[in-house]
Amino acid sequence: MKPPPDVLFHHDLRLMVWRPRGTVNEKAINKILEFMGKKETASHEPFNRFTDASLVESVDLNFRYIFHVSLFRRLSYVGWPVKSAILVTREELLHYSKLHQILTQGSPTRFASSRSAPTRRSGSASPSRRWNNDLTVMKLSETRKPNG
Repeated sequence: MKPPPDVLFHHDLRLMVWRPRGTVNEKAINKILEFMGKKETASHEPFNRFTDASLVESVDLNFRYIFHVSLFRRLSYVGWPVKSAILVTREELLHYSKLHQILTQGSPTRFASSRSAPTRRSGSASPSRRWNNDLTVMKLSETRKPNG
């Protein structure tokens, strides 16, 4: 099964990485949900998920859509517990991610969220909670370079 162009599947790590670009809308979410559903059905082992939304420029979603997607995922995924993490840079995507997290409580994916900011040395996000069979929502803040 060939993944969409913005998805990498690392078979050796059992990890799906989604890197959406531009606008995240219902069409983009539906595409990744279709791929995940087919992959989950075809796979005999669970796989973890990481969404790097740092290249997302805009978000065109609404509460009703996120509500339906969250309930669909809660009811449709009955596999083994999995780990998921979402790296967000846009405030509206952070809100939708947390809404999804709340609405899917009780599913095989247990949830927690954390906010993180880049460290001054590396510029990378370091979540305040460890991956522990949950969804971690990380907020990556912009940093300014020092003048000089």
